[in-house]
Amino acid sequence: MFKNKTDIFFDLDHTLWDFEKNSALAFEKIFEKHQLDLNLEEFLLHYIPTNLKYWKLYRDEKISQEDLRYHRLKEVFDLMNKEVVDEMIHLLSHEYIYYLPQFNYLYEGAWEILDYLFPKYKLHIITNGFQTVQAGKLKNSNIEHFFQTITNSEMAGVKKPNPLIFEYALKKANATKSKSIMIGDSLEADIEGALNVGLDAIFFNEFNVSVDEKIHQVNHLMLLKEYL
Repeated sequence: MFKNKTDIFFDLDHTLWDFEKNSALAFEKIFEKHQLDLNLEEFLLHYIPTNLKYWKLYRDEKISQEDLRYHRLKEVFDLMNKEVVDEMIHLLSHEYIYYLPQFNYLYEGAWEILDYLFPKYKLHIITNGFQTVQAGKLKNSNIEHFFQTITNSEMAGVKKPNPLIFEYALKKANATKSKSIMIGDSLEADIEGALNVGLDAIFFNEFNVSVDEKIHQVNHLMLLKEYL
């Protein structure tokens, strides 16, 4: 369907890199390290939606990076009725960012689809994640070599779905809109962001949520072969 494409732009977290699995392992490590009496399953039950909420606020320029990192933990501890002093929250936040990229689980089919696409297209990353953290994820999961360019929100000065980050990434990749496509898991940030700037897009619909039938989608990365 998209046989005219030359450049493919991927999101990283929740698209190629298994954020929730690696995040759980990072929290398990730091909770054990500090001997915190916390039930990991209960913590994650609160953390996953809370983290998504604060990332949306960060994406919408309503909070800072520091606010994101502190308040997502503070709110979860409050929901669990756990008294954790600010000093410990800041320490846990710092160590979480340190340990997170050290775990390297990818989504099923991620390596295989990148290996399949690599000889046929120029591959790129557009991520709202932080530069040093995302660089560590790409390196430690051994997929860094697949990508010609990496664009993050710190470089571009704006976050997806702001059109400027897509324009920045296209310019950096020396790519044209008509011959490029965006693949990601966020309807708002990746898909609508790309479509609004004139890029084609494929939604990685991991959880099979109901979406407009006009939106191209896959629920497994290897199904991208049907489009590309």
